[in-house]
Amino acid sequence: MNNNELIPYISKFKNARIMVVGDLMVDEYIWGSVSRISPEAPVPVVSVTSESLRLGGAGNVINNLHSLGGKVWVGGVVGNDEMGRKVIHDLRKMGLETKGVVVEPERITTVKTRIVAQHQQVVRYDREVIRVIHPENIKQILSLLEERIGELDAVLISDYGKGVICEPLVDKVRSLTLRAGKILAVDPKVKNIPLFQQVTIITPNHYEAAEAAGRWIQNEEDLIAVGRTLLQRLRVKSVLITRGEKGMTLFQDSGEVTNIPTVAKEVFDVTGAGDTVISVLTLAMAAGANPKEAAMLSNYAAGIVVGELGTATIKSSELEDAVRNGIRVKGKRVASNS
Repeated sequence: MNNNELIPYISKFKNARIMVVGDLMVDEYIWGSVSRISPEAPVPVVSVTSESLRLGGAGNVINNLHSLGGKVWVGGVVGNDEMGRKVIHDLRKMGLETKGVVVEPERITTVKTRIVAQHQQVVRYDREVIRVIHPENIKQILSLLEERIGELDAVLISDYGKGVICEPLVDKVRSLTLRAGKILAVDPKVKNIPLFQQVTIITPNHYEAAEAAGRWIQNEEDLIAVGRTLLQRLRVKSVLITRGEKGMTLFQDSGEVTNIPTVAKEVFDVTGAGDTVISVLTLAMAAGANPKEAAMLSNYAAGIVVGELGTATIKSSELEDAVRNGIRVKGKRVASNS
């Protein structure tokens, strides 16, 4: 495929209308440097230079969609705490409505804190409550979806295993999207993969896919078997298995299997790369791309964000530039290999 054939879809991202349902959280970064080891224990002493807070989990998916020009609606849960209020504030700052964001008083908003020194993550610690959301809150999220389903192009499930994505919610989301003929894209956590029957496309990484299929991926034969097992077991239209430095492989219900080699030239941080993949994949399909074209575009987007530290978003202009000219590394332009 000529890469220039992908460009027109990017310009149509601004017309895509997508509702994200998933686990909203905050990514906290503590940046610093290390010059010595603690005398108290064999651990580095980090001298903190700055701190930052970013939308994480499904919030990072929303951030990616918004940055790329898509129109976004949100369904999720936060706690009645400072970080929950920050999530809602940041969403409103982007101009998004938040009536699908439920506040559960007994839940704390998930915060993933990463300490980064000399471009290396030293440690990560999480603060969270993992609990299935209350039935009445499921209804609140679904009421927004029912209200908007007619104008949506796609629904995107961003599953981080914190309790929003559960069987009652998934069953109703699937029913609504299938009946309306809409795209249903899923970035899963492995424990919930059996829930995602009959979706349009699902994007497990190779570890999640292997565990869900019950077969370890050691070679190409294993990979093919795992992909086809998930296709048949879930009765989905497409499975896109992301494979890190090996790129990604797309399995379609037509029987076609497509290997897409990575375009990343240097990897600094894979944090949030899966969010970027599912965001661009869904936007592209909503813009009319077929699964193979959408996967190729998402591969370029992933190649950009893994070259940056922390959860990152990209703009349509950056994606178009990468497709036309290759991925930028350390201020230089390198030719793509796909």
